[in-house]
Amino acid sequence: MIDVKKIPIFGTLNSSDMEEVKPYLIPAKFKKKEIIFSEGDPSDWLYVVIKGKVKMTKLSQSGREIILEIISPMDFFGGVAVMRGFPYPANAIAMDNAELLKISRSNLMRILDRFPNLMYCMAMNIGDRIKGSHEALKNIAVEKVASRIASLLIKLADKAGSKTDNAVAIDMKLTKQDIAEMVGTTVETSIRTMSKFKKLGIVSEKSGKIVIKDVSKLKSLCS
Repeated sequence: MIDVKKIPIFGTLNSSDMEEVKPYLIPAKFKKKEIIFSEGDPSDWLYVVIKGKVKMTKLSQSGREIILEIISPMDFFGGVAVMRGFPYPANAIAMDNAELLKISRSNLMRILDRFPNLMYCMAMNIGDRIKGSHEALKNIAVEKVASRIASLLIKLADKAGSKTDNAVAIDMKLTKQDIAEMVGTTVETSIRTMSKFKKLGIVSEKSGKIVIKDVSKLKSLCS
């Protein structure tokens, strides 16, 4: 099993604490596009991504899927619902073959009671991510598509970017459909906007990954 210390929310645990936590962490695997849980399901499990990526989605009033967040390795999801005991507020879907760890609600409560520092770490993480989700939904409502896509690329670069040759490569493969779903637009509009960004020399693609060639110009499009 992975070193629990590598998972940020467990980073405050010492070696003996980690040995106490490990038995509660259950491995789980999901295939690409497999549903991990659906909006409205009972919040029985907290999940941590070990390999792969998971998208959190909701359906718009028109029935279009909107990606609220992409969960990368070592991040957790389902935390708010599990801690508060209400149904999952969104869908969780594996974007590729994913390896996860899961912990039941009863065991999570036991661990949080045993190690109060974990509660603080989770609360800070959840607060930041709720703010990000609210900003994403607000952007969908009030900003132009180009601004929304530019903001998305900046956000992903901050979260999963690696600098290379005076540029920033987003270290995840995203389709134009993924981008469309994350900003609440159509695939066709996503394709046109990304093509425009390429013509302006702002972005390029390499091995299926988006490379931001001009970060400052991209940021100027966010407003």
